[in-house]
Parts: sequence; C-alpha cells; structure tokens
Amino acid sequence: MNITITKTQSPKPLPDNATLGFGRIFTDHMFVMEYASGAWRDPRIVPYGDISLPPAAAVFHYGAEVFEGLKAYRRKDGGVQLFRPLDNMHRLNDSAARLCLPQIDPDVGLEALKALVKLDAAWVPNAPGTSLYLRPVLFATDPDLSLHGIRQASFYIIASPSGSYYKEGLAPVRIMIETQDVRAVRGGTGYAKCGGNYAAATRAGDRAEKLGFSQVLWLDGVERKYVEEVGSMNVMFKIEGRVVTPQLTGSVLPGITRRSCLELLRDWGYAVEERLITAQELFDAADSGKLEEAWGTGTAAVVSPVKELDWKGDKVFISGGKIGELTQKLYDTLTGIQWGKLPDTKGWIVPVEKKY
Repeated sequence: MNITITKTQSPKPLPDNATLGFGRIFTDHMFVMEYASGAWRDPRIVPYGDISLPPAAAVFHYGAEVFEGLKAYRRKDGGVQLFRPLDNMHRLNDSAARLCLPQIDPDVGLEALKALVKLDAAWVPNAPGTSLYLRPVLFATDPDLSLHGIRQASFYIIASPSGSYYKEGLAPVRIMIETQDVRAVRGGTGYAKCGGNYAAATRAGDRAEKLGFSQVLWLDGVERKYVEEVGSMNVMFKIEGRVVTPQLTGSVLPGITRRSCLELLRDWGYAVEERLITAQELFDAADSGKLEEAWGTGTAAVVSPVKELDWKGDKVFISGGKIGELTQKLYDTLTGIQWGKLPDTKGWIVPVEKKY
C-alpha cells in the first residue's frame, strides 16, 4: 500500500504527561482512506482536523459505524511497539460484517497503524502508565436515506496520548449491577464494537456515576440474571482458586485483553471456566467467603480491580478493598510485555520503531 503523507504545517506542543487523562488530546496527524465502487482507495496521512460529510450520510441516520481501540507503548530504550494489533483488525472486520460495512485487509490496517505511529512517534508518552491510544473507526458515508448494503465508507485512525482510563488509576473500583437497562441480546450487535452499543449504555453509566460507581455490570437481556460485561471491560472472578468469566454468547464483546489474560492464566496452571454466571452466584460466593478477587479487562484500563459490587441495594466487598494478588500479577505481566519490560513469548508485540 502506498500511503501519501502530508505533514502538518502547524505542529502542536507536546502535552505534559501528568495531565493527559484519557482521549482528550490528539496528535498532529490522522490516517484516512475511502471505499467506493467495491474498493478502498487513496490511503493517506493528513493533518488532524475536522471532516466533511453530507447530512444524508448513512452513519448519521442508521448508526453504520464500528471502531477499535489499541495502544502504542514507549519502551525503556525509546522504541515504540504495538500490542496484538492484528487481533484488533480482525475484530474490526467481524464488527463490520455484522453492520454490512466493507472489510479491510488486516495487513493494510496494520500498515496504516504503523505509519501513523511512526510519523507521530514523539507523541508516545514515556511516563509510567501512559501510552498512545489508537482509535481506528470505519463508517458508512452513502448519501442515501434508503436502507441497503453499504456502498461508500470511510476509514480513519486517530491517536491520543493517554494516561489512566479511570480517575482511580489502579485503585480498586466500585461497580453497580444494572437492573433497568439492557446493553445487548444474543443475535444483536453485542459482540460487535459499534457505537450504538455504547450510546445505549450511556444512560445507565451516568446513573451509576451519580451514585458514586465507576461502571455498570450488565446482565443478559433476556433472563436478566447472568452477568455479561462491564461498560468498558470484560470481567473475571476468582472463586475458590478458579477463574470464572462470562462465556462469549454473542452479546459479549470478545475482548483482546480478555483473551490475553485467559492465555496467561492457563499458562500459570489456573483452572479457567468460561460459562454463564448469575449475579446471585457471585453474591452467594461473596457471602460464603469464596469470592476472592474480581477484575475487569480491557485495552483502556488493561486490568482494573473491583472492590465492591452493588445489586438491587445489596453490597458485597471483595479482597478487603485492595487489589488482589492474581489481579496484580496479571496487570504487571501484561503491562510488562506491553512496555517491553518483560519478554514477549507469545508473539503479541509488533515493533514500530527500534528507537526514537
């Protein structure tokens, strides 16, 4: 792929690592290409800026949009690397297929990611816990209000130097089990990373935040008793030494950090169960002292310990309000691999630059 590069004439000052937050600051450039007449064309990197679309574009009216989230990490030697980027591109295509959006060759997507990160490598922060968050997004641009398969689309990648996703950092968080709204049902778009899933989750998330919780834990949309995922993470529980996580039923996002954790846990000899889990089972396990740890997994937060679950006014407290030993080990191992502090024995790392 021949990527045309137009560099900005007005580079922005690099941000202070101490004030990054998450997803609020953007680098100097973005990747763009368009789909029409059955092919992707004009791949290019241009200065970051506003885009222009017709008011009738299908993305505005029918939510024809999918996205991904991954990170570039600064190693101690100054080099930059990506974590499992091809997995993100394959998942993007799975999501796109569900919404009838065109596919992108994963190798083309990887080349675009590497080119953008290489150009904006100075924006990859080096402070502990920081990274360059990458957001590929694919959406329909057909200027047509009739319902049909997508004929025109755009693919963008933007980049944002970021710190911790939660204000708590790695401190354990409080989670509310949602009993009113539903995120997804089997046969729907729950397994796809599409904007509509997150928009529909916003009301419950706002309600939880006002009550002092960091996130909501969703129940299944039919029986309303099986836990599925947290708003921005998959979720795992350590019960009597076993690790239990909701199975991928079609209404749960197949998280890449989730998959990575499960691979590590099995390597370490833990019994891992991917199955249906009721909220009642969790509360019973907590009451009997069998619920030893709970944590969320996701690109944004990596691993986030959970200290409290609230369900219909009842509460359970986990790990004495502290990060559990296994949760800490998972976080240390994953971030160690991502930042190049630990060897990558899995082939998860893709270098972008040997040294900046």
